[in-house]
Amino acid sequence: MSRFVPESEHTWRVGVAPGIFPSVAHGIALFRRPLDFLNSLPAHGDLVEVRLGPVRAWVACHPELVHQVLMDARTFDKGGPLYDRLRTLLGDGVGTCRHPAHRRQRRLLQPAFRKARVADQTDLMGEEVESVCREWRAGQDVDVSATMLTLSARVISRVLFSDSLDAGTAAEVHGCLVTIVRGLFLRTVVPVDALFRVPTPANRRFRHASDRLRAIVDTVIAERRRGTPSSDRDDLLEVLLSAARSNGEAAITEQEVRSQALTLIFAGAETTSLCLASAFDLLARHPEDERRLHSEADAVLPEGRPPGNDELPLLVHTRRVLTETLRHRPPGWLFTRVTTKETDLAGHRLPPGATVLYSPYLLHHDPASFPDPDRFLPDRWRPDRAVSVPPGAMIPFAAGARNCIGDTFAMAEATVAVAFIARHWRLRHLPGHVERLRPAASLGPRDLVMVCEPRGRRPMGTPPQAPSFAPRATVSPVVPDPRTAGGNGVHDA
Repeated sequence: MSRFVPESEHTWRVGVAPGIFPSVAHGIALFRRPLDFLNSLPAHGDLVEVRLGPVRAWVACHPELVHQVLMDARTFDKGGPLYDRLRTLLGDGVGTCRHPAHRRQRRLLQPAFRKARVADQTDLMGEEVESVCREWRAGQDVDVSATMLTLSARVISRVLFSDSLDAGTAAEVHGCLVTIVRGLFLRTVVPVDALFRVPTPANRRFRHASDRLRAIVDTVIAERRRGTPSSDRDDLLEVLLSAARSNGEAAITEQEVRSQALTLIFAGAETTSLCLASAFDLLARHPEDERRLHSEADAVLPEGRPPGNDELPLLVHTRRVLTETLRHRPPGWLFTRVTTKETDLAGHRLPPGATVLYSPYLLHHDPASFPDPDRFLPDRWRPDRAVSVPPGAMIPFAAGARNCIGDTFAMAEATVAVAFIARHWRLRHLPGHVERLRPAASLGPRDLVMVCEPRGRRPMGTPPQAPSFAPRATVSPVVPDPRTAGGNGVHDA
């Protein structure tokens, strides 16, 4: 039964999360066991007050309340501990800016993410997934988490910068993102600035990674700006620099160019890579869905090439697998908003500047919306079953005016990657594998290593299988490791 009830008929429950010392206990619980802590909150109300250090915040646990928050971006603006940290790191890009600046920024970038434009980029996506899988060998261990991050970083880098990032620099971007995402979550749930000014090794690594990512982007922008403007460069950076050179309504500042580039790298690489890693992790645990995925890939891609735009609509089960992955493990699992004026939520008056949290993970695991929510069931997205999902209960890309600008792009990229890999390879967990999900600023496996096994005929682009006595090796992305490649690595203490 749907949980949606007209507001006039709904009796909202407003509560407080338990804890003897909530200003300390809630932040610790959210950091140490975040998913368990979130799942415990609906028992205390539809809107539950928590403490994040000294900050009072309210968690919207009911899909209708989250829908109200997302559809009223003027009142519930991007803000709170998460976005305060992101603005420091990324600047005021399309994903972090306040409501008054959003419309202009969105209109500038939206043409690059329309369906017709994404359709033109499927070949690029296929080239990159084929490239990152080229070094895989039968029976070897593959660092799936690292490989998927490299894939998504390379795809978004080509869309943004064309060929401006060499392999070594791309590896540094990868390392920076890993360090930043891990440190960002702690800074969100314990928003006490003094703690992060202490020069601990972890704080130094976070600061170094943040500075290095900004320096990489600044270097690419400076080099492009020194060159001659070219209509041949069909990338987002050229769109941004053209707007910066303009005197018209679309003009943007030099700082905005940097902010948009940083935002797109951060959002475009991390979340897609975690969705892909989670999908292969879950498929290995559900052999029947994996078998159906393989059968579909064989039927749609008989020649073994990556899917193009014409093949994407035929990959029906593949898309259901990805949709269920986004439900089961949404990479964006916890977000904050801040009220711009006094407002009412669940019958409770919130003052201006109040922090409101919502969690796609919590909504996606609500048994009232998704029966048996902890099971991985791609068939729940068959048309005859998907219609029973309440509006607002499934929000992997948010909703309203601030929904993810790259949702169509991300789904196309993930579909291309999963279908091509499934056509050629079967990924198996290592013996004794134990699932370890460590939520940070995003959710998904960050150290997933799996064994790759060829499916049927020899996978495209690979030599014959190595002799059985050859030593096993873990295959990581085919880019230099920033810790050993020289230059300014992000893991320096």
